[in-house]
Amino acid sequence: MSGWHSWAAVIVFAATYVLIISERVHRTAAALAGAAAMLAISATDDKAAFYDEHTGIDWNVIFLLLGMMIIVGVLRQTGVFEYLAIWSVKRARGRPFRVMAMLVVITAVASALLDNVTTVLLVAPVTLLVCERLALRAAPFLIAEVLAANVGGTATLVGDPPNIIIASRAGLSFNDFLAHTLPIAAVLTVVLLGLCRIMFRGEFVYDENLTSEIMDLEEREAIRDPRLLVLGLAVLTLVVAGFVLHPVLRLAPSVVALLGAGLLVAVSKVETRQVLAEVEWPTLAFFAGLFIMVGALIETGIIGELSTSLASATGGRELGATMLLLFGSAVLSAVVDNIPYVATMAPITADLVKDMGGGAEGHHVLWWALALGADLGGNATAIGASANVVVLGIAERNRQPISFWQFTKYGLVVTAVTITLSAGYLWLRYFALAS
Repeated sequence: MSGWHSWAAVIVFAATYVLIISERVHRTAAALAGAAAMLAISATDDKAAFYDEHTGIDWNVIFLLLGMMIIVGVLRQTGVFEYLAIWSVKRARGRPFRVMAMLVVITAVASALLDNVTTVLLVAPVTLLVCERLALRAAPFLIAEVLAANVGGTATLVGDPPNIIIASRAGLSFNDFLAHTLPIAAVLTVVLLGLCRIMFRGEFVYDENLTSEIMDLEEREAIRDPRLLVLGLAVLTLVVAGFVLHPVLRLAPSVVALLGAGLLVAVSKVETRQVLAEVEWPTLAFFAGLFIMVGALIETGIIGELSTSLASATGGRELGATMLLLFGSAVLSAVVDNIPYVATMAPITADLVKDMGGGAEGHHVLWWALALGADLGGNATAIGASANVVVLGIAERNRQPISFWQFTKYGLVVTAVTITLSAGYLWLRYFALAS
């Protein structure tokens, strides 16, 4: 790629980013316009944008979202989300912070077992109904959940898509992530609860009358279609099992989700048009545009140059490399989606590991610095991670919009705290105690 292509790609990306954060143009329109501009200036082409696994649209993400949105759309018709909303409020005795704490912990744990995008698709509808019942603003609860999803997703190999890329490149297993990232993820979840108590303290308004009304409700009466609920939960269980058994089945999560969606629509005999109306099409289009733009930055060498500069700045010092990789990944993952960033950075990290004597050892500290930086850095802005974009789309669809800056002002605080604590964890475990 010529120099002017690189500069033009940077200008297009920056202009699109400004439009997104200014919210003068809908983020989907801005992303699609940016993608079109990248194609128009030949910063990328149709093959790279639509077919290349490194620089094109990540169809696995798109179809994973589509499949899970269809499953959630069918489950919504059963009344199960109303059931869970009433159940959770009754268990928390209607106390708003207890409700938030319960949802945050559930989201973090579920994100470790499934993945953060699937989790927020399932938890967000419950949250909206809980807030409606308690007459609370949904935005703080949704923001807290997506932050928890990204924190919880760091714990396991399947919790966040970047972890899968890192595991493949470094030869890491599910158990490796449990041993190295689960401990800090558990600590950060507790810290997040404390931060939520402080950041959203003005939102926890307790209404005794509303609470008493909910306590009198019988949650089982919320179930409108028991047969459909049984079918839906059975298919969802199969899909979750497919996610967990990925190493054995060798089926991509997107394939599992689509198979589950197709099976559920077929056996439930729901109206297809009604189910498809539940899909967040603008969110899917936004992802497509974002992937093309970031792919253009990869094609023109921009991300590669940034990553190489990050690597060369370490000077061969392992502790310096670890911290630079952790903080650098957090900053870059806040601006561009962390999936293509990790795909670009993984081979550079592999070279660093080899240069520093790590050889083929996948458990080298640099891999954990990359994983924590990319996963937790995604919390910093509204477009830093896939789960963030999905929740913003759900909120907008339910007329509870969350602005870019509303999310980001909380996300930056959480990212700063969690990355700093992660730096302490990496230093203590791999340097101070290992020496």
